[in-house]
Amino acid sequence: MSWLSILPPIVAILIAVWKRQVIIALLMAIFTAELILVGGNPIHAFTDTVDRLVNVFSSAYNTRILMFSLLIGALIQLIKISGGVSALVNWLTRKEYVHNQRRAGMLPTILGSSIFIDTNMSVLTAGLSSQALFDKFKMSRARLAYIIDSTCAPISVLILLNGWGAAILGHVEKTGVANPTGVLVASIGLNFYAIVTLLIVFYTVYTGKVYGPMKAEESKALEVPSEPLPPATKKRYMLWPLSFMVISILVFMYITGDGDLRQGSGSESVLWSVILSTLLIFGLLRFDAKRKTKELMEESFKGLGHLLPLVTLVLLAFALSDSMTDLKTGEFVAGAVGEFLPLWIIPALIFVLAGFISFTTGTSWGTFGILIPIVIPLAVSLGISPSLVLAAVLGGSVFGDHASPISDTTVISSLAAGCDLLDHVKTQLPYAMFAGGISIVLYIIFGLIG
Repeated sequence: MSWLSILPPIVAILIAVWKRQVIIALLMAIFTAELILVGGNPIHAFTDTVDRLVNVFSSAYNTRILMFSLLIGALIQLIKISGGVSALVNWLTRKEYVHNQRRAGMLPTILGSSIFIDTNMSVLTAGLSSQALFDKFKMSRARLAYIIDSTCAPISVLILLNGWGAAILGHVEKTGVANPTGVLVASIGLNFYAIVTLLIVFYTVYTGKVYGPMKAEESKALEVPSEPLPPATKKRYMLWPLSFMVISILVFMYITGDGDLRQGSGSESVLWSVILSTLLIFGLLRFDAKRKTKELMEESFKGLGHLLPLVTLVLLAFALSDSMTDLKTGEFVAGAVGEFLPLWIIPALIFVLAGFISFTTGTSWGTFGILIPIVIPLAVSLGISPSLVLAAVLGGSVFGDHASPISDTTVISSLAAGCDLLDHVKTQLPYAMFAGGISIVLYIIFGLIG
């Protein structure tokens, strides 16, 4: 563990900002990591980079995420050509359920805030159901990506009746702290980043006000002519596949969790549900709409092709995360914190540290595993509230995840909204930084008052 362990994510960020080529940036970051791991031999670094990418598929979780990220392209394309999107948009506007930008923005906000069982399900449902409405009311896809990304993880880390809660509770129990469930429950009201982020989302949607780079994206959306939708047919061509996807995810999570949704496998459930939902829309178009099988197959592969660049990004992000694990980047950053600090600054510092680790590694869950076993015993020994430092870890991890261009949640949010990844990162970053700044101030205040 040394300062070199943080060099690969720095390389990724610098190249991505400089060249706006995220794939090249991630490849160079992985190569840099492997170069450090093999002691500077470029030949071995090259072969290990290739092996690192291949080994991503040795994880069933990674493979399932990559598969559903690719297959969702076929589902999107088939729904798009079905005319179901047009029919649903026409119905919503005719009934005046959605007749302005505020109502259009409120749909993904409510969906993203309501679906707390699985973040992928939240992002996909809210994003896919809202794309056409955002286009109709001249709202940018970057704004949609921000809404769904900034509701899914915050709500999941506040309403812990899900896999997040089970994983976090497991980490807390291993620390040996008294009443781990009580510590976890008490941390909910102290998770300032998640709470402030949700408030900001609702504020921007209700008022219609946007700031920073998001304002420029909204101006562009006003100037770009809306892409004509296929002629309206039947709204069930959109509603049935999406509703079936949500319901089947819940069913599969119940099954894989042996009757406990919180213990279910989100990656397995989402993959199975996306496959079945794609088959459902395929069957509806083939037998109800009388579309030819050859045409539907061609459109399906066209949809897969559209998402191939984003799936490549997810693959590279997974590989880089594995490299960061071998480099012990998280452990180095955690260990770099000084031992002699005033107690009042520790919760705020833990929040910043969690954000930095999550930002550089692209994973909030990995940050939980690194920091929770360290900070809770530290808090107990120093007489600081364990719930306060736990909340700082959880909120800081989500903050870093929101700001990171190599986070799989960031990539999947871009995918679900149909938005360029870098556009999503740059437009969401000011909101994340603002919420993060407020959180730091609050942690300092709570650190001072004990």
